[in-house]
Amino acid sequence: MRKFQLYIVPTPIGNIKDITLRAIDVLKEVDLIACEDSRVTQKLLNHYEIRTKCISYHKYNEKERLNLLSDYIKEGKTIALVSDAGTPMICDPGYVLINELLKRGVSINALPGACVVPTFLSAVPRETEDFLFIGFIGKTEKQITETFKKYSDMNLLFYDSPNRIVKTLEYLENVRPVAKVAVGRELTKLFETIIIKDVKTAIKEIEPKGEFVCFVYKDEKGQTSDLDLKIKALKDKDYGAKDITTILTSLYPDLNKNEVYKKTI
Repeated sequence: MRKFQLYIVPTPIGNIKDITLRAIDVLKEVDLIACEDSRVTQKLLNHYEIRTKCISYHKYNEKERLNLLSDYIKEGKTIALVSDAGTPMICDPGYVLINELLKRGVSINALPGACVVPTFLSAVPRETEDFLFIGFIGKTEKQITETFKKYSDMNLLFYDSPNRIVKTLEYLENVRPVAKVAVGRELTKLFETIIIKDVKTAIKEIEPKGEFVCFVYKDEKGQTSDLDLKIKALKDKDYGAKDITTILTSLYPDLNKNEVYKKTI
């Protein structure tokens, strides 16, 4: 079997049993494990009786650690790169090290394993396989709303924090009031939940605790229109379906009363 110099090793995203036998073997056999937080990784290593030495490698010291790890490999030793949970390079550190080591001709091997994206998507029904993964969504209202507007014709996948997820979905509802979403919380853990609903219902049912991943279904052709936004604005002011229909058809004579009413209810 070919011996590589750097191994990219996925670790469990929640359930400590979600690690491959090969990953355990690699972590036992390498000379050094580069990890985000040694306290987190050590819990995993202790559980599987892995005694390999660890060294910190995170987004704040990537460049600083580069030469040290490179020199380690030059000495003929092997390294495993892990993140606190999931797969390195998927919203986790690794780019600086991997990019530079490839330039230096170092042999690198990526192991398959735990990752939020495929785990979540395997439980989310969708007609097509295409989707856009953007990692963590922006933090400001402007960034978030522009993202939802820009990618309304694409299935969109992103991570979000518990203290922002409700507000993020409220921004979505404001610009795409009939959007359909799938929201995953605490995947593989004891209180794992996946909600697949319209955005308005999802907001009501979400418990903002734990780690979140969200899939926004692309709009069907003509799904979110200017009419939808007008209806939502009137609903927010507590107008009933009949009143909304009367108001909109009075202001816009070309609108069909039956169609407006059906949309409203």
